[in-house]
Amino acid sequence: MQDTSSAPGGATAAPRENLLVRGIHLVERFFHPNYTGLIVATMLFGWSLTPSLLPRDWFFQGLVSGINATIGYGLGCGLAWAWQRWVAPRVTLPQRVRELWARRPRWTPLVVKALIVAACLVFAVLMSIQSAHWQREITDLMGMEPVSDSGYPRTVLLGAAVVGVLIWLARAVRRLVRAVAGGLNQWVRVPASVARPLGAVIVVVAAVLLFNGVLAKAFFTVANSAFSARNSHTSAHAIQPTLPERSGSPGSLAAWETLGSEGRWFVSNAPTALAISEVTGKPAREPIRVYTGLESADGFEAQTDLAVAELDRTKAFEREVLVVISTTGTGWVDSTSAESVELMFGGDTALVATQYSYLPSALSFLSDRDKSMSMGRMLFDKVYERWSTLPEDARPKLLVYGESLGSQGSEGAFSGLADIRNRTDGVLWVGPPNSNRLWSEFVSRRDPGTPEITPIFADGLSVRFAAAADQLARPSDKWTQPRIVYLQHASDPVVWWSPDLLFSRPAWLTEARGPDVSSAMSWYPIVTFWQVAADLPRAQDVSVGHGHNYGNLVPDAWAAVAQPPDYTPELAQRIRVFLEESAATEHQLK
Repeated sequence: MQDTSSAPGGATAAPRENLLVRGIHLVERFFHPNYTGLIVATMLFGWSLTPSLLPRDWFFQGLVSGINATIGYGLGCGLAWAWQRWVAPRVTLPQRVRELWARRPRWTPLVVKALIVAACLVFAVLMSIQSAHWQREITDLMGMEPVSDSGYPRTVLLGAAVVGVLIWLARAVRRLVRAVAGGLNQWVRVPASVARPLGAVIVVVAAVLLFNGVLAKAFFTVANSAFSARNSHTSAHAIQPTLPERSGSPGSLAAWETLGSEGRWFVSNAPTALAISEVTGKPAREPIRVYTGLESADGFEAQTDLAVAELDRTKAFEREVLVVISTTGTGWVDSTSAESVELMFGGDTALVATQYSYLPSALSFLSDRDKSMSMGRMLFDKVYERWSTLPEDARPKLLVYGESLGSQGSEGAFSGLADIRNRTDGVLWVGPPNSNRLWSEFVSRRDPGTPEITPIFADGLSVRFAAAADQLARPSDKWTQPRIVYLQHASDPVVWWSPDLLFSRPAWLTEARGPDVSSAMSWYPIVTFWQVAADLPRAQDVSVGHGHNYGNLVPDAWAAVAQPPDYTPELAQRIRVFLEESAATEHQLK
């Protein structure tokens, strides 16, 4: 008998090969990988590591990349299924190719699969390393501390873990669909060919109804409960005012304890007449701040009626300027914007705001967007109705302000540009969400050749867009009254996030990038949507002048809109110093 123990491919090599084959098959049976899905997943994973609007650390990037890779895996599985179902049966290979394929070594598929896995892994690691360089570029553009490179290789591991969890959930849903289809086939006698798609429809419809009904309602009920408790919190540095010019004071119609956390901070931290006088060098008045919380009255209409009654009580309609403010979700009002107007007009001002939700803006955007517009419209209409009863020469300058979701609520008060021009003396809207109706109309109808990030509308005669102070003067000095300003940074995800990013390239990614946006940022289907969505929670966690952080630009915008008298560069600088110190103090105390 021939000895084959040491022959190539003999008894020694065969067990090793068989062991390798069994090992790979065992891994495949455990993970059930789809290699087309793996390739597409890796492609989307790599795209997700390219620059977005804001810098991200490795952990946040891993979550985003994992979600994108999972979507890619699903698309790849769909492509593989379509190929096997419709294309492969119709493809006839040449005889020579079929003969070569039949004589291939049995380890060929294993080698191909191993090469695919290795190539995907190498590509993912190299892209994670390159991503760290892109993140450093973004932080340099924004004047921020660079993101550490050392953690970025961990993005691959975290992304893989996210993919694993999401695929496991998807397979659990698939098993549920099969169980429903089996039940339809066995108990209702639905043919198998019909039971499978019908089972999928039943599971999807049930999931949608469950989410939109029970789960969504339960989620927002719990969220409202949690944030209403937070609304009851009062900062140790929010002290009940004693001045009659403030809501919540002893003589106020809106009780202190009903104003909510943000409302109490707003009315208790206004600059005093003395502080304003020290900045301007002139006598000043105590500024009026009116606020009504959700608990101040029963319902929006009663709440806005109370706000107008408070304006009457404080003699707000006798001031030089009256600003109607639409708040963000929790009732927050930007202190820099409020103080800017008060300092520019020597305290001869009245500011009025109302709360419409307990939820932060991100959750309010999902559940309370209609409430924000209803409140914005109702508040302005009530104030305007009372303001209109005054003699024309005795009316205060009527200004409108809103930031972020507040701008959307504020826009809700107006039907269009003509309505704004007829009923206001000036408007400032800061960081408007992409879904704002009027903003979208102005941007889509911008003058030909002007970019989406800083458009020019109708030669800038009424409406202007700016990301920097010098852009407020574009395109010429001819600017009619009332003046309307939108502030929007090229790097603000609140402005640029939209569901349209899923499948269409926006104009702002076909034009030259903004000064604080990486030139390497590109649009990729599906991926860019998730990248910019992931930027939203961190929109304000960047340096001033970038993202959703407009503090240094707001005073210039208010000066352009409101045109305060005797406003000199020297006074502007003193106001800017005061605002910077005030913002730093608020950051420490609040």
